[in-house]
Amino acid sequence: MKLKEHFKRIGIKWRIFAYFAVFTAIILILLWVFQVVFLNSFYKAIKTREIKTSAQTITKNIDSDGLSEMVQNISQSNQMCITVTDQSGMTYYKEDSLPNSVISRLSVFSLAQVYAVTKAQGGTYFEKLPRDFTTDSVQRRSLQPPHMESIIYAQIVVKKDGASQMVLLNSTISPIDSTVNTLRVQLVCITIVMLVLSLLLALFLSKKISTPIIKINAAAKMLGNGKYNVSFDETGYKEISELGRTLNYAAKELSKTEALRRDLIANISHDLRTPLTMIAGYSEVMRDLPGENTPENVQIIIDEATRLTTLVNDVLDISKLQSGTQPLSREDFNLTESIRTILQRYSKLTDYNISFHAGEDVMVNADELKISQVVYNLVNNAITYTGKDKIVEITQLVRDGRVKISVRDTGEGIPQDKINDIWDRYYKVDKEHKRAQIGTGLGLSIVKSILNMHGGAYGVQSQEGSGSVFWFELDIL
Repeated sequence: MKLKEHFKRIGIKWRIFAYFAVFTAIILILLWVFQVVFLNSFYKAIKTREIKTSAQTITKNIDSDGLSEMVQNISQSNQMCITVTDQSGMTYYKEDSLPNSVISRLSVFSLAQVYAVTKAQGGTYFEKLPRDFTTDSVQRRSLQPPHMESIIYAQIVVKKDGASQMVLLNSTISPIDSTVNTLRVQLVCITIVMLVLSLLLALFLSKKISTPIIKINAAAKMLGNGKYNVSFDETGYKEISELGRTLNYAAKELSKTEALRRDLIANISHDLRTPLTMIAGYSEVMRDLPGENTPENVQIIIDEATRLTTLVNDVLDISKLQSGTQPLSREDFNLTESIRTILQRYSKLTDYNISFHAGEDVMVNADELKISQVVYNLVNNAITYTGKDKIVEITQLVRDGRVKISVRDTGEGIPQDKINDIWDRYYKVDKEHKRAQIGTGLGLSIVKSILNMHGGAYGVQSQEGSGSVFWFELDIL
């Protein structure tokens, strides 16, 4: 267990090196086993299969007119002695390309005996024999090396005319001890060379593969410690390059989120401090100065407390919406009438010209409270940033089974390179904190979250100096 845990703590470089080294060792072991240990067995198996295949080829063509030529070709190409006889030992075809073969000196009587033995064994006969199997062993031992084996294979075949014949083949298995010794010496040299080269190659490849991963790991640790300006290497092979790009994107987004978080703290602090200061100030005036306990001062305290409550509620809303803990409560309702009701809340803002254009009332299936928040926040945003004419125009357009609500202001507009960022949490285009008459500055992020929950489309059209038009769409009933 300790060894396993220790192996897990080994760096990727040395782990890859170990894998390559083990792979090389396995290859060398297999090479030794197959080229030295089992070479003799493989050689004998090949020779045995060779003689049996030759016999089957001859028996299949036993009635062919070109049998004689075929027997000659097989004998010469495989160094065999081939004899075709009948049950009485009479020879029909004979080709001997094997020096001092066993069956070339068999008598007619001996061939008849081999036929009988073959027939008794089911039509095939196979045997491996030492070279001194038959007579004249002294002479043969002087001509060929000792321990040389002969392979004898016989197969009985029935011709088309009903006659039975025996195909008798003889081949030899030469001693390969010298070959094995030669291979052993060669493998020793090859093993030494391969070990050196494989270790060098394993070291090179492990370094090549692990270096970019080690660099990315080091940079990731810096990112984890809050250094969002870190840069990940995007070079190297495909997967590492893609990982580097992904982490660079993540670092950029984290840096952006950190900047937005700081803006949030600054903005929220400002928005909290201002109403609290006014509430405390007017309360002290009403307490300390005679005659200041007027309805106007009380209304100011109430307005600032309401603004403070609105700020806290918006922060809670955006947190709930983006965490997914606030489910939808869908119902059928009159969207047009709901917008009219919302706009009545702005009737006291006599300085603003707020208009609503709708050709007909439309019904939708959605969460009425949340859609009201969308309209409320878009109107607040328009009031905050509209031009000196203080015009805010809301338009309803029905087309292709969908209703489109547009809110237009006459403000300074939004730069094109910042349009995609305005929906982010706590993002401000001008970066200068502007305290709205109504709202908290978190409205667009709330709008985005609610419409995403409904699956509705939304967007903005804006040009610098020409105002902005924020819109959203819902399916109608």
